[in-house]
Amino acid sequence: MIGEMRSRNPAGRSGLFPNLFALANGLATFAESRLALFLKESKGAIAQLLVLAACLIAALLLIALGYVFLVATAIVAIAHAAGISWEWTALMAAGVHFLLALVCLLIARSRLTKRPYLETAAELKKDREWLKNLDQASRPTN
Repeated sequence: MIGEMRSRNPAGRSGLFPNLFALANGLATFAESRLALFLKESKGAIAQLLVLAACLIAALLLIALGYVFLVATAIVAIAHAAGISWEWTALMAAGVHFLLALVCLLIARSRLTKRPYLETAAELKKDREWLKNLDQASRPTN
């Protein structure tokens, strides 16, 4: 009866190292299966993202072309209605576009001159000062 007692370990191993090896083997198998699943799904995701990017680029191109044709039509219509040359109307439209671009650049420049993370920088400066004071306070004075 004593000789027939079975081990309580379901893996059939006993000891620390065999159990650690079994745990590592199980984790590696789990990671390998999840990685294989991730690689399989990522191929589909990459194809989907490429189609999405191509559609977005095409949409932006078509919007830009539509805008160009809209401006050209507006130039011709304004020139015809005002009875002036379309060249002068096109020149005025270009000037308006350059003026709007300048305004956009000035707004972007004003946003760039503001320093980001001011509160974080102030907190880090306080931390550095605290560490300096802590270092000086912990030194023995002779």
